Amino acid sequence: MDFTRTLSLVPDLPGLFQLPAAADSTLCGRRIVVAMSGGVDSSVVAALAAASGAETIGVTLQLYDYGAATGRKGACCAGDDIRDARTVAERLGIAHYVFDHASQFREEVVERFADDYLAGRTPIPCIRCNMGPKFTDLLAMARELGADCLATGHYVKRVEGTAGAQLHRAHDPARDQSYFLYATTEPQLDFLRFPLGAMAKPDVRRIAESLGLTVAAKPDSQDICFVPDGDYAKVVAAVRPEGAAPGIIVHAESGAELGTHRGVIHYTVGQRRGLEIGGQPEPLYVTAIDAPGRRVLVGPRRLLGVSAARLVETNRIGPLPDAPLTAKVRSLAKRVPVLLDGTLGGGDKATIRFLAPEYGVAPGQAAVIYAGERVVGGGWIETTTPAV
Repeated sequence: MDFTRTLSLVPDLPGLFQLPAAADSTLCGRRIVVAMSGGVDSSVVAALAAASGAETIGVTLQLYDYGAATGRKGACCAGDDIRDARTVAERLGIAHYVFDHASQFREEVVERFADDYLAGRTPIPCIRCNMGPKFTDLLAMARELGADCLATGHYVKRVEGTAGAQLHRAHDPARDQSYFLYATTEPQLDFLRFPLGAMAKPDVRRIAESLGLTVAAKPDSQDICFVPDGDYAKVVAAVRPEGAAPGIIVHAESGAELGTHRGVIHYTVGQRRGLEIGGQPEPLYVTAIDAPGRRVLVGPRRLLGVSAARLVETNRIGPLPDAPLTAKVRSLAKRVPVLLDGTLGGGDKATIRFLAPEYGVAPGQAAVIYAGERVVGGGWIETTTPAV
């Protein structure tokens, strides 16, 4: 394939991959493994790698294929997307391999997802997937293939600092995926590359279009890959049927029984819609879930205010700075100022304290900590401290 158009759109290809170039300013003699999900982002990363002069190998993990059961035509790492990845690899003239990780994905991600909901937590399976199949397994495969790096289509920046590689937010705030990658370890970050971190999505699609890639206009995935139509409870009930057992809805302050529910798996902290308890004097939100007692506790919004969150399984990337810290407690939440008690890393526990009450902080979610644009680490939210 003639990569002239790509070279004109992205002149510094070696710089994108942060690998030493040969005398002819290409990555000739280098080998790059690209994690290809079948979407436009990872497809463009593969194209950039191939255009750089490096030997490029595309690898796709088949994590599941529920298409026949769910009616979905395709989703990340299954069905049509694997075929799309193969088609792109053929178009680029690169090798492409598919590895079946369905059983491991079900055990490490899908069943863990169901267990968290069953316990009244609000899980984030995308982070679990990155911690396991996506980075741990793919990275090991890339090393076995003799690669100089593993490149992915994530929108984050890898920045070389004085103490080693750092993880930074993407250039485009609307596309930033750093929240989902806080658990990346320092050894992993040494080997990983994120060529799209400094790009905007329209530019990525423009490159795909210029190369005639069939995925150039492919829509972005909106839901969790294994959850059809956003119906989380349906997936959980299929894996853990006991989660659909009915129970009662209780007012968190008065203790009054306000109604019944269809199973704790249908509710998360901060939820307002779908409670089906009309006639109340003020709007009510889910404030806590008593999974063993099959009770959903509800109350006014002020009860959702949190002053601190206890983190477990923490990870740290680089040294902790003296600079002010901020934290993100949901993927779509804004970063807010926090103070850190304890240390991050090694799976240790730590506590973040909010300078102002934070709302909608749910056990099971991740809290990701930043120093400016740099990700310094984070952990899973185990418990919260009410602000009232």
